[in-house]
Amino acid sequence: PTPFFLLLFLLHSLCVSVRMSVLVEEEPLLRENPNRFVVFPIKYHDVWAMYKKAMASFWTAEEIDCQQDLVDWREKLNDDEKHFITHVLAFFAASDGIVNENLANRFMNDVQIPEARCFYGFQIAMENIHSEVYSLLIDTYVQDPTTRDHLFRGFETIPAVAKKAKWAQAWIESPDATFGERLVAFAAVEGIFFSGSFCSIFWLKKRGLMPGLTFSNELISRDEGLHCEFACLLFKHLVNKPSSERVKKIMMDAVEAEQEFITTALPVDLIGMNSRLMAQYIEFVADRWLVELGVGKVYNTKNPFDWMELISLTGKTNFFEKRVAEYAKAGVMESLKTKENEGGAGKENTTSHALSFDEDF
Repeated sequence: PTPFFLLLFLLHSLCVSVRMSVLVEEEPLLRENPNRFVVFPIKYHDVWAMYKKAMASFWTAEEIDCQQDLVDWREKLNDDEKHFITHVLAFFAASDGIVNENLANRFMNDVQIPEARCFYGFQIAMENIHSEVYSLLIDTYVQDPTTRDHLFRGFETIPAVAKKAKWAQAWIESPDATFGERLVAFAAVEGIFFSGSFCSIFWLKKRGLMPGLTFSNELISRDEGLHCEFACLLFKHLVNKPSSERVKKIMMDAVEAEQEFITTALPVDLIGMNSRLMAQYIEFVADRWLVELGVGKVYNTKNPFDWMELISLTGKTNFFEKRVAEYAKAGVMESLKTKENEGGAGKENTTSHALSFDEDF
């Protein structure tokens, strides 16, 4: 029977390979593009605009001030709250590395249009900054070297963290999944797997605790919201999309995993939140991304945390207010202004680009 099953396996692999090749040839985003090494002329203006938006939101780990956090850590947080925060950070610290592994090993090779590759290249840089910040926060709060090492290796040492990591890694390594399915899966990783933890840290902000942690959470949640929006944008450009049922199944699997993580494995009750409402919030977030993907809501759940409306799912923050003019990167977004006066209503908008030198050049 062994040769027979081996033959079946080889036939299956061949069929999958042929199917994938056909799908790639039918996808403008994935079809081999000899012009992929040069950015101009811009063909996907909406994709390019997302890249510029990401650039305008750039920040670095050095901007996070944790001095007050140490006071709160020592004087205001109880042991349950400390346990919750450190284990959330343990998940965050390595999760961005998994996202980057997917970007570097799969998406950057899959996608052939330079506009999207520019976004992915910048996203990799930002994910590195996120990972650095989470590692710095653990390093700052946790003084015991053994405990710190346990948290840094959370994907190996903490079962609740490992479970979500394996879910994401399975999608990276899947030989059978289409690009569209993997795109949805990583929209779920960044849009759902982070949602409960982001929300719980905003709860600490609402209580006036841990300003360094909560400010970094504002910046990172905004970035991840943008990354998820980008995944949804690329999904809209796909010719051969997964079925609505398949998209919903992937997202619902992610919801189930996140609900288990944040209500059972690492319950938000530890910081005084209601686990039932958190489970509801995760469904609300999932519906938001399902609508963005064009397949409609599954849960029809209302947001149980009205205070989260002030923060917004897309991560809009007072980022630019904190930096005033010197850090808003306004010039980056300025380059996207279209020459509306030159083009009529029926003409394609042309992106404006400016390059100038001072008199000493």
